Amino acid sequence: MMTHLQDEPFEPEILSSEVAFHGVVWDVRDDRVRYGDGEIRRQYVAHTGAVAIVALDERERVLLIQQYRHPIRHRDWELPAGLLDVPGEPPEVAARRELGEEADVTAEHWEHLVSVWTTPGGNDEMIHVYLATGLSDLDAHEREDEEADIRVEWVPLSEAADAVLAGRMHNGILSIGVLAAERRLRERPREAD
Repeated sequence: MMTHLQDEPFEPEILSSEVAFHGVVWDVRDDRVRYGDGEIRRQYVAHTGAVAIVALDERERVLLIQQYRHPIRHRDWELPAGLLDVPGEPPEVAARRELGEEADVTAEHWEHLVSVWTTPGGNDEMIHVYLATGLSDLDAHEREDEEADIRVEWVPLSEAADAVLAGRMHNGILSIGVLAAERRLRERPREAD
């Protein structure tokens, strides 16, 4: 039985790497890579990275937002989140900014929960998920496009976890964040012992 599982870096020789498509937000890269005795070609979204926030109030309710996402043709439930699109900005600083911009909330306490690659077969996005507590309201931000009609709900963390596990909410980052936060809170009494 393995007691220490960990991803391992691997750097094959990149034979060529080109921008196949230059997008407004992301580019698509086309790479040729020496792999084993041959060569493989992969196209993937070159992503800036992102942050997401599990904002919990004093009653252990999580702040969820619902907004339209065109690729899936759904208004899905999500955590407040945003891109790492300010050069050099540390992820926690971006998380603080995004919580304010998307949910008009600020937090006194910040704790890193987990960092994950969202879809390593199709993009290089790493998203950093934070637990935010000690919340207070901010003045409302101006929003446009899909953010103009964001719906905000405060949901008991356990109910959000139940909805994920029952298949009623499908957003991957919400799933990871809610389940990681629930686990972190469950472990806290043991840490105090």
